[in-house]
Amino acid sequence: MDARVLVVDDHASFRSIARRVLAADGFLVVGEASDGAEAIRASDDLRPDIVLLDVQLPDIDGFAVAAALAAQVDPPAVVLVSSRSRADYGSRIESCGARGFIAKSELSGHAMRRLLPDPERARAGMRVMVADDAVLFREGLSRVLADAGFEVTAQVGDAQALLNRVREDPPDVCVVDIRMPPTHTTEGLDAARALGASHPGVGILVLSAHVEPHYALTLIENGAQGAGYLLKERVSDLAELADAVRRVAAGSLVVDPSVVAQLVGRARARDPLDALTDREREVLTVMAQGRSNQAICERLHLSPKTVEAYVRGVFTKLGLHQGADDNRRVLAVLAFLRG
Repeated sequence: MDARVLVVDDHASFRSIARRVLAADGFLVVGEASDGAEAIRASDDLRPDIVLLDVQLPDIDGFAVAAALAAQVDPPAVVLVSSRSRADYGSRIESCGARGFIAKSELSGHAMRRLLPDPERARAGMRVMVADDAVLFREGLSRVLADAGFEVTAQVGDAQALLNRVREDPPDVCVVDIRMPPTHTTEGLDAARALGASHPGVGILVLSAHVEPHYALTLIENGAQGAGYLLKERVSDLAELADAVRRVAAGSLVVDPSVVAQLVGRARARDPLDALTDREREVLTVMAQGRSNQAICERLHLSPKTVEAYVRGVFTKLGLHQGADDNRRVLAVLAFLRG
């Protein structure tokens, strides 16, 4: 069944463009609205799966509309759009209950599907590009991803080729080697930064042959969502690799356990980590990998209430504010570990 979309924007020209773009990629546009009040009424009447909502409306602030839609019974997934960049709105996107944000110039079916609820995303499939200069590794990685159910849309051997292919046909995720021609230093990392600016709807998973915390932290901190850093040795674990790709596609942060272990184990004068119990250290380690409380429960065989208590204890002892979402929580932890 096609995802049903309500398009909300005060410009008829953009509503027409959005309708055409989304219909071409299998979405069903069930209605349009030109202001916030009309959007709330239309959502209540039409019950769309997704509301594509302009941030700047003539009557009601788009963030207030998103919050009102989130309070509806069986609420739609709200995707915000604007002619301005995501950085202009800071944390307001997450705090209003929206599923995500797409710049109007980047609107596409691929970008929209990346933000869909999980059942819709599973039906839509996930498209991945692979960039690595080693042909055998590139071919092997592509086969592993295909076996895991991903559609590998392109294989390239250098960063410039990756940027060109993404520009032509944006995937859901790019899996990128950190070192590629011509200098074999940080071409993959540089390409990841460029894609974060030009295609924020594309998730980036960088692979490295070595534990390099400074590169991992640079990647994660530059992209507040949909970014990850894994060691190449993880490719041999199909379940772990597939999980990392899906989490990055969903906008989460992924950090290789080896990077976290090195940061947590680093000695510092009067280290605040000394105040943590062994179990709190275990919780901190899993949390810093980008895992949710539910994942911590499963990994450490603890109840949800117990994990919540440990997380509160970790944040209190480290003097950190507990983030409103998993990504900000991970960024806070990594900033502390880096300090």
